Amino acid sequence: MKKLKLIITSLGLIGGQLIAAEKVPANQPNIVFFFADDWGRDARCYANSNAPSPSDLVKTPNIDRLAGEGVRFNNAFYDCPQCTPSRAAIVSGCYFWRCGSGAFLHGTEWHSLDGPVSDLPDPFKALPRFPQLLADHGYTTAKAFKTLDFLPNFKMKNPAANGIDKYLRYGLHVSQGKTIADRDHRRQEVISQTRATIDNVLADHPKDKPFFFVFGPINTHRPYAPGSGQALWGINPDSLKAKLPPYLPDVPEVRTDYADYLGEVQALDLMVGIFLEELQKAGQLENTLLVLAGDNGTPGFPHGKTQLYDLGMHAPLIIRWPGHVQPGRTVDDYVTLKDLAPTFLEVAGVPPPAIMDAHSLLPLLESRQSGVIVASNDAAIFGRERHLDTARPGNLPYPSRGVRTEDFLYIRNFKPDRWPFGDPFNLGATPGQDPVFKNLNVSPFRDMDASLTKTWLIAHRDEPFGRPYYQMTFGKRPAEELYDLRKDPQQTNNVAGSPEYQPVLKRLSARLMKVLQATHDPRLDDAFDLSPYVESLKPKATPSAAVE
Repeated sequence: MKKLKLIITSLGLIGGQLIAAEKVPANQPNIVFFFADDWGRDARCYANSNAPSPSDLVKTPNIDRLAGEGVRFNNAFYDCPQCTPSRAAIVSGCYFWRCGSGAFLHGTEWHSLDGPVSDLPDPFKALPRFPQLLADHGYTTAKAFKTLDFLPNFKMKNPAANGIDKYLRYGLHVSQGKTIADRDHRRQEVISQTRATIDNVLADHPKDKPFFFVFGPINTHRPYAPGSGQALWGINPDSLKAKLPPYLPDVPEVRTDYADYLGEVQALDLMVGIFLEELQKAGQLENTLLVLAGDNGTPGFPHGKTQLYDLGMHAPLIIRWPGHVQPGRTVDDYVTLKDLAPTFLEVAGVPPPAIMDAHSLLPLLESRQSGVIVASNDAAIFGRERHLDTARPGNLPYPSRGVRTEDFLYIRNFKPDRWPFGDPFNLGATPGQDPVFKNLNVSPFRDMDASLTKTWLIAHRDEPFGRPYYQMTFGKRPAEELYDLRKDPQQTNNVAGSPEYQPVLKRLSARLMKVLQATHDPRLDDAFDLSPYVESLKPKATPSAAVE
């Protein structure tokens, strides 16, 4: 994605108009946004004694500490289960479908059929960017690694540390060690780099200004080092028996895959601990609003990243703010991560722009209650369009929108004739041996990240045990899906066609359509299938013929 190079000045650019910066409010806290790439809702503090899950096994003492010293949101959801649109929604505080070039993973060039265009306005350019508004109101801003684009930045002591290519990803880096000593050395390199990243911000920001820092580690983004969960973190894959959700085959390959992911969650926890240490040493911990979240759900698994089920949509969200957030609280209100934009602004004393769809979490943070705080916060509305642009002929998306409540998940699939994870290109190749399974650009079902789990599902698709999992994951889906979470919390039994559920289906469908119409969702007239959202009606690559 193109980064807008913004200069921090006393003036800000919002919606194409220059506005004068207002007087800086006093007592603004620092804001640290720990924003992990592809981190699903896995942490020990999210374990449920009544429902065995992988969170029972993962060890996250630092994340758990923050939950104990702050507030844990139990019903936070991503706005889109994909990187770019999720981040666009967060930075703008608007539904992702309003974000123009930010609504697609590779949509930022804003192409027409004949190439880049300048005469068609990009809706994203008219939307606010909360980091710029913070900068306009006295904040020094900084980012490191994969974070929010369109963020005004200040020069750090080690500019190279801001590039993903320089980032030592824990599992991939440490697992290369041939000896225990070498692995320990590599572990210390990751620790030192993480420590230097936060220390640079603490040392470089002007002492008379608060700072906003967003840190985007990519440990939980694939690929993982196979077997690293057990080798580096002692997570025995067999301990996941009977703890995996029912849409995942409980086989050694899948358990190993999930254990490797959990190992990377523990690497995130290690980094959280380093941030806490350095903020404490600098005397800044008590004056810092610290937010932990991810950008989309767990990658490389059925129901996960790019999908509107809970594994792809249910987000971790933990906020610590001493003196304002009563420690140890939990909130059951339904929120989405775009609500962070007006929250950050209100915390800084900046009025959120009226154009934002999101609502500030400040009343939920400052309440002294747990559970449901505002009764009207009873649903999350979200969706998806295109992930990998070559997943389907014509670079077309898989458009879906959803409503999640306490009792139900409703999904509207606007193009049920399309494949939800992308077309089955090159399906006849041999998993584990053919290079198509290591290269998403030529693999089947390209909207699912390459993984041990994906390879197993395809390899066992014609076997009695594997076929149902394959069909549930990659098969085409009806126009409407409805899941009764009271009976089916893992969303495997679609009851949209059952007569007894028709009143619920109609009610949730109407609620969804009301929001889509009010926010002028381009999907309602299929604009997302056309230029400039889809830059070409011809495939960028010529994949093998699809085989169902």
